Amino acid sequence: MKAVIQRVKHASVTVEENVVGKITEGYLILVGVAEGDTLEDAQILAKKTANLRVFTDENDKMNQSILDIDGEILAVSQFTLCADVKKGNRPSFAHAAAPDSANALYEAYCDELLKNGVKKVEKGVFGAHMQVELLNNGPVTILYDTEIWRKN
Repeated sequence: MKAVIQRVKHASVTVEENVVGKITEGYLILVGVAEGDTLEDAQILAKKTANLRVFTDENDKMNQSILDIDGEILAVSQFTLCADVKKGNRPSFAHAAAPDSANALYEAYCDELLKNGVKKVEKGVFGAHMQVELLNNGPVTILYDTEIWRKN
């Protein structure tokens, strides 16, 4: 699984002119599920996300997690994170997980964030055309890929 984690002052996602998810300070996370990803990937990614320390402490050091600041998360499924751009100019999405599997792992990731202590997790609408708005704070953007934590 892949995640683009952006530290935000606020974020929202709209589908067909209806706001379906909205948060204040925390993370906007774009989530990509690849072929072969498992529940273990969702669990690892959620734990790493909840404990990521990119919020500033009293000494202006990035030393606090979303749990420490009582922040919120807006998670948006984005299969385009699994794009293969090795050949030509048009990306291939052949390595993205099938929709049913991808949605199940996206939902599992969101559930795991709550189990790891995140107070609020809002979501986009899986498979929908969405408009995402955010005020990136920093900017701070972190890329995660569970492939680096898989046991060999």
